[in-house]
Amino acid sequence: MGISERLLGKRSLDGKPQITSISPQFALPGGEVRIVGSGLRAQEMRRPRVTFGDEPGAIVISSDDFVVARVPDNGNSGPVVVIPDDTSSNAFEVRVAVPIAENLHPVTNPALDHEGNLFVTFSGSRGQKVPVSVYKIDTGYHVKPFLSELMNAHGVAFDREGQMYVSSRNNGTVYRVAPNGTMSAFAEGLGIATGIAFDRAQNLYVGDRSGTIFKIARDRQTFVFSTLEPSVSAYHLAFAPDQSLYVTGPTTSSYDAVYRIDPHGDSTVFFRGLGRPQGMAFDTGGNLYVAASLAGKRGIVRITPDKQASLCVAGQNLVGLCFAPGRSAILATNSAVFHLSWNIQGLPLLP
Repeated sequence: MGISERLLGKRSLDGKPQITSISPQFALPGGEVRIVGSGLRAQEMRRPRVTFGDEPGAIVISSDDFVVARVPDNGNSGPVVVIPDDTSSNAFEVRVAVPIAENLHPVTNPALDHEGNLFVTFSGSRGQKVPVSVYKIDTGYHVKPFLSELMNAHGVAFDREGQMYVSSRNNGTVYRVAPNGTMSAFAEGLGIATGIAFDRAQNLYVGDRSGTIFKIARDRQTFVFSTLEPSVSAYHLAFAPDQSLYVTGPTTSSYDAVYRIDPHGDSTVFFRGLGRPQGMAFDTGGNLYVAASLAGKRGIVRITPDKQASLCVAGQNLVGLCFAPGRSAILATNSAVFHLSWNIQGLPLLP
């Protein structure tokens, strides 16, 4: 094999570079995707060009048979093309999430009410009083202040009747919030109250990041449901189709776990091997989606019921997600929320 052949590598029969796959095929602006194929490197070891639609992406790593590229900040869904020299590869589609609100500070999953309005926290640092603690984003993506007197708002959840609940990690209280924004304390003394979720029987579960999962009955009786290793940031809660409670709680380890807690409060490790796992959601097939790092790559990780994990959305600083109508999802970073047309049917939070 000559020098030029080694540099160019094997190309298709018509001499063009070829893309055979891109993973993941969904990304946020700034996310990194791996493009696999042949003949993807230019002559004389120069890096190829990669375009996402009409926008150039930054090359992170390049070789003849794969390229790692970063989705441009203003990238849109559409064809991805690798251009090693003067010849372009075949096009391969990547779906890019669309920003719908910025300058926020979510720390876990956003939440949708029964009318499709989205609620996102501006949590702030511990003890920080921010001007607006919860924002409401309507179906037209208009962002409006909703709550202003709740310090360190964290988790947001709705019960079957559409009643809104918000936890405060500042004072260990879960508040019940009326549609006009009026708040009343629903449960107090919950430690550093973070993630919240309802089960089918309308019991509310609250994660105290110091190591306790509380169960609060409809009559407001509070029980210690389960205990876990303390988290350095927060617990995040989600119910599976079988009504087992799944919990993440980042620690100082880079090899963190997703815990499964059965209806009796007994916990087991469902999956271990994630970096800083945070907000979660399930689809109707029982697949779990977690905002986390897998093998050093950040995004949304899909974990199947038989515990097979893969990165399905690339994106930096992701903290949570929720599924939305129309087989789509809302993805939250630590400063913004995005809409992704994903073609996945999310599990209803309260079937």
